[in-house]
Amino acid sequence: MVWNIILYESSRKEKPVGEFIKSLEKNTRAKVSHSINILSEYGPNLKMPYSKFIGSRLFELRIRGREEIRIFYSFLDNKVYLLHGFKKKTQKTPQKELKLALNRLKGLTRL
Repeated sequence: MVWNIILYESSRKEKPVGEFIKSLEKNTRAKVSHSINILSEYGPNLKMPYSKFIGSRLFELRIRGREEIRIFYSFLDNKVYLLHGFKKKTQKTPQKELKLALNRLKGLTRL
């Protein structure tokens, strides 16, 4: 089964994950694209080192390299929603990044 990848869209029709990906260097964008393709192919069967379960129906897509990139995502209605992306600069995931992804997920589940 191929999983449909959906970029989170705000109430103002903005797609912050898409904008984040566009802002990355060319080589990093290629790695992100490759990781998203793998996610589309394997869905919930994707495990470490590519994906990690965070909790509360939230997962992180892990892109390693010169820049550490994380994209939070969740599964809803047989689709994968990419909720939030950021450059990881410390060992621990910043709480503000996690809260933003969880808020976006809550907004989607209320629909």
